[in-house]
Amino acid sequence: MVVMMFFRFLILFFTVLIKVLTLMLFTNLYFCLLLPIILGFVMINSIVKVNNSKRIGLLISFFVFLCCLLLWNNFSNKMYTYQFVSILYWVPFVNKLEVLGVDGLSFFFVLLTAFLIPICLLASWSSVKKEVKSYIMYFLFLDLLLLLVFLSTDVLLFYVSFEGVLIPMYILIGVWGSRERKIRAGYLFFFYTLLGSIFMLLGIIYIYVRTGSTSFEVINCYEFSLEEQAWLWLSFFLSLASKIPMFPFHVWLPEAHVEAPTAGSVLLAGVLLKLGSYGFLRYSLILFSIACYYFSSVVYVLALLGVVLGSLTAIRQTDLKRIIAYSSVAHMNLVMLGIFSFGIAGTEGSILQSLSHGFVASGLFLLIGVLYDRTHSREVYYYSGLSAIMPVFSLFFLVFTMANIAIPGTSSFVGEFLILVGIFSFSTTAGFIGSSSMVLGGVYSLWLLNRIIYGNIKIEYMLHFNDFNIREFFSLFPLIIGVLIIGFYPEVFLKDISGISVYYNMQMNIFLTDAIMCVKNNFL
Repeated sequence: MVVMMFFRFLILFFTVLIKVLTLMLFTNLYFCLLLPIILGFVMINSIVKVNNSKRIGLLISFFVFLCCLLLWNNFSNKMYTYQFVSILYWVPFVNKLEVLGVDGLSFFFVLLTAFLIPICLLASWSSVKKEVKSYIMYFLFLDLLLLLVFLSTDVLLFYVSFEGVLIPMYILIGVWGSRERKIRAGYLFFFYTLLGSIFMLLGIIYIYVRTGSTSFEVINCYEFSLEEQAWLWLSFFLSLASKIPMFPFHVWLPEAHVEAPTAGSVLLAGVLLKLGSYGFLRYSLILFSIACYYFSSVVYVLALLGVVLGSLTAIRQTDLKRIIAYSSVAHMNLVMLGIFSFGIAGTEGSILQSLSHGFVASGLFLLIGVLYDRTHSREVYYYSGLSAIMPVFSLFFLVFTMANIAIPGTSSFVGEFLILVGIFSFSTTAGFIGSSSMVLGGVYSLWLLNRIIYGNIKIEYMLHFNDFNIREFFSLFPLIIGVLIIGFYPEVFLKDISGISVYYNMQMNIFLTDAIMCVKNNFL
C-alpha cells in the first residue's frame, strides 16, 4: 500500500513538474534554459567534494536537455517566425528587446548542444583528475554561450556569444589538453578564429549604422545595395569560414583536436564547427542573398578543395584523432556545398548533415578516448585485433564507421544524398568532384576499421583490456540511437520542423534565379 502511494506521488510530482516547465518555457525561454546553468556555477563553486560537483554538473546539463525536449513537444511546425520569444534588456542604450527565440532553423542545433553536453561530462567522469570543478564550470559556461548563439535573434548578441565560445574552449585545450603542444594548439584555435571575426564585427557595426538596429527581423526587412552586400558578405565570410573550417582556414582544427581532451574534441566537432554553417544559413544566405550567388564560384572552389584535400590528408595520417579531424574538414566543406546549392534539397541536406556529423564525429572521438584511457596512445600502429578482446567496442566502431561513409540506414546517408542532389542541380562538375568524398571517405574509414578491429593482437598487454564499462556504454549508446533515428526516420527533422523554415527562407528571402542572373551581369 505504501509503495503504491509512493509511486502515485512520483507520477503526480513529475506530471506537475512537466506542466510547470512547459508553462515556463512558453513565458521565459532564457529562464528555463539559461538560468539553471548560472545556478550551477554557484552550486559547484560552493561545494567542496569533487564527486558532488560532477553530479550537479551532469544533472543541470540533463535538466537543460529535458527542457529542450519539452520545447520540441510544444513547437509549432506551422509558424515561420521565432517562437518562445523572450524579452531581455541586455543593451538598453540601443533599445534591445526581443533577443531570444527559436525557429525551425535553429531548434535542432539547440537540441544537439543540450544533448552533447551531458555526454561530454559523463565521458570525462574519470579521465579528468585535476581542477575538476573548474573543468565542469567551463563546460557549463560553454553550454550557456552555445545556446545563446542559436537562440539569439539579434546579430550583436550572436557575435558576442559566437566569440565568447573561444575563451572556455581555449582554456579547456590549454589546461586539460593531453600533450605538450596543447598551448600551441590553443593559440592556433584562438587567433585563427578571432582574426576573421574582427571583420564580422566591423560588418555588424556598419549594419547598425545603416539600419539603426541589430535585430535580425529588422535587418531582414532592409534592402542593402549590391556593393553593400558584397562587402558585408565578405566580412561575415572570413569569420564563418574559419569556424567551419574551410580551406585554407582549416590549419587550426587538427591541432586543436589532437591536443584537446576527449570531451573537448567531442564538443568541438559536434557543435563548434556548426557555428559556421549555422551563421551562413541564418545570416549570409538570407541577408546577403545576391552576394552569396555572386561569390558562389569562390565558395565552391574552396569547399571542393577542402573536401578532396581533407579526405586525401586523412588517408595518410597515423594519429587516430587526426584522421577524424581531417574527416570533419571534408564533411563540413561538403555541407558548405549544400548550403550554396541554393535549393531546398541542398539546404535541408546541409542542416541534416550538420546534425549527423554532430552524432558521428562525436561518437568516433569518444571511441578514440576509450582507447586512449587504456593505452595513453593514439598511434594506429599500436592497435590491432580489438574485435577479439573488445567486441562491444568493435560493434560501436563499425556502426559509426558505416555512418561516416554514409551507408544507407545511417544518418549521414540522408544528408549527403540531399546535398549531392542540390549540388548536381547547381553544377554537374561540382557534383562529380563533391561525390568523391564518399569514395575517399570509404578509403580512410574502412582502412582504419580494418587496421584496428581485425587482424592479430599486436601487443600482449592488450589481452588484459576490458570492454566498455557502464559509463562508457551509456555515453555512446544515445549517439548510436541518434544515428539510426535520423537514418531510418529523417522525416521528423526534414518536414516537421527544418523543412518548413528552410522552405520559407528560400521562397521569401532568397532570390529568383533569372533576376539574379540579370543583376550579376552588372554587379559592382
